[in-house]
Amino acid sequence: MVEFGKLLTAMVTPFNEDGEVDYQTAKNLAIKLVENGSDGLVIAGTTGESPTLTTEEKLTLFSTVVEAVGGKATVIAGTGSNNTKATVEFTKEAERTGVDGILLVAPYYNKPPQEGLYQHFKKVAEATTLPVMIYNIPGRTGINITPATMRRLAEIDNIVALKESTGNLEQAAEMVRVLPKDFLVYSGDDNMTLPILSVGGAGVVSVASHLVGRRIKNMIEAHQAGDVTEATKLHQELLPLFRVLFLTTNPIMVKAALNMLGIPVGTTRLPLVGPEPNELEQLKEILQQLGLS
Repeated sequence: MVEFGKLLTAMVTPFNEDGEVDYQTAKNLAIKLVENGSDGLVIAGTTGESPTLTTEEKLTLFSTVVEAVGGKATVIAGTGSNNTKATVEFTKEAERTGVDGILLVAPYYNKPPQEGLYQHFKKVAEATTLPVMIYNIPGRTGINITPATMRRLAEIDNIVALKESTGNLEQAAEMVRVLPKDFLVYSGDDNMTLPILSVGGAGVVSVASHLVGRRIKNMIEAHQAGDVTEATKLHQELLPLFRVLFLTTNPIMVKAALNMLGIPVGTTRLPLVGPEPNELEQLKEILQQLGLS
């Protein structure tokens, strides 16, 4: 059975004042996240601003993070796109950087039917020896991967996990029900972590763990130990943070929070922009309430 871990952080990509990737800060951040509860890091996913990173930048990020935390945490490379051939080639390149797994987002914009989704993921999975996590986020891609399609995909040996970001607990529960017992279903939304754990999920691919990784890890472990009261208490305590981080498009708010806390990750790349003043005020208030600033 593949072990990616319980708490995976979808890591932001730091930029310097010139808008270039700051690899030293990326290395420092990766180490900090692992020290604060992350079992693994997802690099160049949505939170890492993958649409505006070049292939070369992504590959260097993969190598940098492997160098920083390889052997201490799993490193999962976001290699998915809506071009199957390009995804196959990029996934092969990513594997050579020493990462531990691959994250494949559903093809966006071209909206393939379920058979097209199946064939796309199958083709890419067959091109790598690494374990693969499928990323289902219809709010960004325009297409939902159904439980029936995931059940077919789970028959492919190295497709071992799902990041479920639909916000639909009924679908998440159905995924857990129809998939093999050792298949890992992760929440892709911080606010859905405890609900998805309650229906058999494995953990979370988190944004908020940049700030409260240890507390999220404690929540997961409390639930898995049967301490529902403690897990619920932590979920309720963190819920305002989960909400404020998504007042606008991710990763705008989490980058602002990290900068406020003295971790210089820079701004987002266009077409993403910085938060509005009222959003910053709400963020400051929540960080203060949680004792983070």
